[in-house]
Amino acid sequence: MSTNSSTVGQLLWQGPVCLSWKQDLEGAVYHLANCFLLLGFMGGSGVYGCFYLFGFLGTGYMCCVLWGWFNACGLDIVLWSLLLAVACLLQLAHLVYRLRMDTLPEEFDLLYKTLWLPLQVPLHTYKEIVLCCQEQVLTLATEQTYAVEGETPINRLSLLLSGRVRVSQDGQFLHYIFPYQFLDSPEWESLRPSEEGLFQVTLTAETECSYISWPRKSLHHLLTKERYTSRLFAVLLGYDISEKLYTLNEKLFAKFGLRFDIRLPSLYHVLGPSASEGGPESEKDEEEGFAPARSPAPVVPTSVQQPPPCSPHPAVTNPPAPLSRARMSRPDSSVLETQDSPHFSQSGFPGEVAAGRVP
Repeated sequence: MSTNSSTVGQLLWQGPVCLSWKQDLEGAVYHLANCFLLLGFMGGSGVYGCFYLFGFLGTGYMCCVLWGWFNACGLDIVLWSLLLAVACLLQLAHLVYRLRMDTLPEEFDLLYKTLWLPLQVPLHTYKEIVLCCQEQVLTLATEQTYAVEGETPINRLSLLLSGRVRVSQDGQFLHYIFPYQFLDSPEWESLRPSEEGLFQVTLTAETECSYISWPRKSLHHLLTKERYTSRLFAVLLGYDISEKLYTLNEKLFAKFGLRFDIRLPSLYHVLGPSASEGGPESEKDEEEGFAPARSPAPVVPTSVQQPPPCSPHPAVTNPPAPLSRARMSRPDSSVLETQDSPHFSQSGFPGEVAAGRVP
């Protein structure tokens, strides 16, 4: 034991045992191998960083094999370098296999980069969502209907990938659905998992469309099992429904010049076919019905011949009291109030937002 300790002490304190250094270099292959090893150890993290790392390390160890075989003539150098080179090649093969398994079809890859990646959704979570729709992309021809009001059951949730879909009710245009918007988000939110219902609007493809669709039961099972996925869909569906409501609100603003409150009941009375059946005369009557809300001044009778008498609107016969300045920009809710209609939900939104639940 003392002999070993004395030998180590001599190595540490008395300098190297090499009496003379070699004057010639090891050759270009040896230095090339070390250059590849240096570049390999500068690699980063992640899948592509591992490709960089093991690619350069494998090349460097192969150069060490050649140097040990042709210059050093050492069997141990050749064996160890060959073993390390094979380990790097196996790692590269595993990375290629992982990338091949994680590859998605072109439509789903574009959907992930457009809609899910900005929300920092992990790829494995997105793959579970894609598997729930069986990785199928469905199509709609021009003027083909996706759903018919009062006939098509609510048994799925669909997301538009390309094209444009027209939403209407009783032949009256409501709004458009554009790519990366849900086709039936209000209908999805209107029913509980155990309930059944029918569409209250008609969805027609104006151009050639493609979409993906999740079966209702399968998606509910996934949302029940995965809490993160459930919250993710709740956020996306809530945003989609709010966009549809604001689209209807902008349509009212463009038609009457008044910005309506989307929380007011019976907006369908303004958008529905009753507002367009009478043509310009009915629109004139509606504008006269809204006149008290815009200007509380009393109407002065004139000698101009009036049109044939018709059933007066309650808001016209009993004009509301003058509004305060804070509410002058919006019509009174009594002006928009109509009788109960089957096109309305219990929450008072238009027919596209079905009864029961408002996001």
